[in-house]
Amino acid sequence: MSVKVATIQFEPTQFRKDENVARLLQLATEAARDGARLIVMPEMATTGYCWQDRDEVAPFVETADGPTSQAFAAIAREYHCYLVFGMPERDAVTNIYYNSAVLVGPQGLIGVHRKTHPYISEPKWAANGDVGHQVFHTEIGNIALLICMDIHFIETARLAALGGAHIICHISNWLAERTPAPYWLTRGWENGCALIESNRWGWERGVQFSGGSCIVDSDGGLLASGDSGDQVLCAELNVPSVNKTLQKRRPELYQRLMTQTFMWNPQDFFGLYGRDPLPAAKDSRVAVAQFRPENDVTANLQLIRHWAEQAKSRGAELLVLPERALSGGEGQSNALTLNDAPVQQLIKLAIELDIALLTGLVERDDNHFYNSALLVSSAGVCAHYRQIHLSEADQQWASAGNQWVTCDLPCGRVGILIGEDLLVPEAARILALEGCDIIACPAQINTPTPMAHAGTAIPHAWPIPRGADPYHWLLPRVRAGENNVWLAFANWPPAQGESFGLSGVFGPDTFAFPRTEIKAFGAQGLAVLDITTGSPDTAYPNHVVRRKDLVLMRQPHYYTALVKALVL
Repeated sequence: MSVKVATIQFEPTQFRKDENVARLLQLATEAARDGARLIVMPEMATTGYCWQDRDEVAPFVETADGPTSQAFAAIAREYHCYLVFGMPERDAVTNIYYNSAVLVGPQGLIGVHRKTHPYISEPKWAANGDVGHQVFHTEIGNIALLICMDIHFIETARLAALGGAHIICHISNWLAERTPAPYWLTRGWENGCALIESNRWGWERGVQFSGGSCIVDSDGGLLASGDSGDQVLCAELNVPSVNKTLQKRRPELYQRLMTQTFMWNPQDFFGLYGRDPLPAAKDSRVAVAQFRPENDVTANLQLIRHWAEQAKSRGAELLVLPERALSGGEGQSNALTLNDAPVQQLIKLAIELDIALLTGLVERDDNHFYNSALLVSSAGVCAHYRQIHLSEADQQWASAGNQWVTCDLPCGRVGILIGEDLLVPEAARILALEGCDIIACPAQINTPTPMAHAGTAIPHAWPIPRGADPYHWLLPRVRAGENNVWLAFANWPPAQGESFGLSGVFGPDTFAFPRTEIKAFGAQGLAVLDITTGSPDTAYPNHVVRRKDLVLMRQPHYYTALVKALVL
């Protein structure tokens, strides 16, 4: 089904609710007259965002079915369309205030989403949302609502997709980076949902908002986007009837998502009962190599030696090599057991150079084959992982693994993923919840295609970049930031017509500029980065990779649907 949709970018004026609503009604009517069946407006669009306390916002709150909703519902009835807008909502029973998104249609009020994951400002006046993550069924498709910081968390949009959403309407007051924001693009793409983003722009109480409202299809394609200024953006959106993205999930392995391991001081939590304490915090150096393995195990061992020597000469403690770097080949060809001579040679190399090596290989175990990764060091075999989420091609020959794997090295707690695992957001999240400082990922992937940014007119303060960037949206960077981990990503170089490659080490804070990351380009290369897990002399972690600020703010009591089998 195809439907015309619109997003409205708007700068509300604080304390002037009547003027804001009048302007929004004007813009929404323009979009409806132009044929838009779904019209989305920003977070707190009716009042502005930066409120100091309950008393200050109190004159402007109303119930979800109040006069403002009725005014927008009148447009919905006249033009037979649906509208989403943000407002400060008052609960009629409890008199509690919420930062809410309201959906109205031709029959009036359809539903309300109350922001579940507050930003720093909401606790001054609003409670955390208490209605979960609902999906509302309409004649133009199933619609989910998210508000600003909700989308930082992989779980919220995933819940929407599992609830059958076709379209995620994300309303925001986004700041501190160029937009369209990588988090917006990732959440739509990884969940097979279209995303309509309505962000405010301009200044309020010294805060600069980013604009960049956009419409994104279910494949992650950018159909329309703006930069600054009040504007209406429209696009024809194809609403898919089947969501194939969810079929590769392994919910029977996701129980860890229901726990909140960073609620307590992680230095106490992970060492509780004298078991599994985190490695001592320290500064380290890690490396990734980008190259295309040969269809020859002996040749690959020579390649691995070359890159290991290069990494060691530059002071790296850990080198991550690409998927199937040892075995090469396609499918189950060149499969190795863990007792075969090439594996023993790999261990000898790690001992000789005193460096930890993580390499991909095709593994044979009796009559089963696995896409595997092996971590070796001067201590011998440290960890062994079998890929949990298989690509369609690998499902033809490989069995899936069933065990998450972490390993403590001097440089930190390391969790292992392989290629396709990185495309499934639950995988990296589970390793973060296990306390990983580093996620090491041998890969051979070429999707999603990195998205460039042409630059913005929004006057962001230095060092937030404003100019063009060919890699504005890059999945490994997003995975690192949303989980507050160092991500060491070793990919094959791009084949003819592809544009990925981009092996690198990506930092744990996507809003830290200049970015703490390094990338490898071309047919082969080595990327080396100094990382840290903080100071060993503090009672509480003093680095984000150990505090995991974003992971801490998760709300697992809403997440039960994530561990249930999907009924298709």
